[in-house]
Amino acid sequence: MTDTIHYLVERYGLLAVFIGCMAEGESVAILGGFFAHQQVFAAWQAFAAAFLGAFSGDTLFFVLGRRFSGNKWVRLMRRRPGFSHAYKMVQAHPKLFVLGNRYIYGMRLAGGIAAGLSNIPVALFLGLNALSALVWAGIFVSLGYIFGVGAEQILGEALKAHQRLFIGLGIGLVVATGAWLLARHVAKKEPRE
Repeated sequence: MTDTIHYLVERYGLLAVFIGCMAEGESVAILGGFFAHQQVFAAWQAFAAAFLGAFSGDTLFFVLGRRFSGNKWVRLMRRRPGFSHAYKMVQAHPKLFVLGNRYIYGMRLAGGIAAGLSNIPVALFLGLNALSALVWAGIFVSLGYIFGVGAEQILGEALKAHQRLFIGLGIGLVVATGAWLLARHVAKKEPRE
């Protein structure tokens, strides 16, 4: 069983990092860095997958807002808590908003839609989005890599790669669940607009 899971992570881990980073993917990018440290794949591959996923995801949501504003899914996103605040922010400070939106957990999807509905030029959005995605991927993949170094120091070399793999997956699950619960708690406290 462990060999199968290790094989799946080796084979599809980068694809999972890419897909996970298209949405709220901090924990997935951290896991990518952790697995890069464990030599499941190269660090540059984890960084590239995280960057491309983050850039593609935000671009997709921007396009949805820009071209499909009447779509049922986009209308649902516009009713999410905080959407009108995000829209006001992108109108007032478009460059800062695009650069910083991905760092506000729980706002990334709605923020992309808000940017698409705003007056920000497409070329400016794409350039700022690429810059922000580069920095974001660098930070979170590096955190995962550093965490891998720390885990190795604490756990020692005695653990086999399979056991480290399970530790990484477990920690990723705990971080993702915690972040989801925190975002849900914050969203419930925010008044609907």
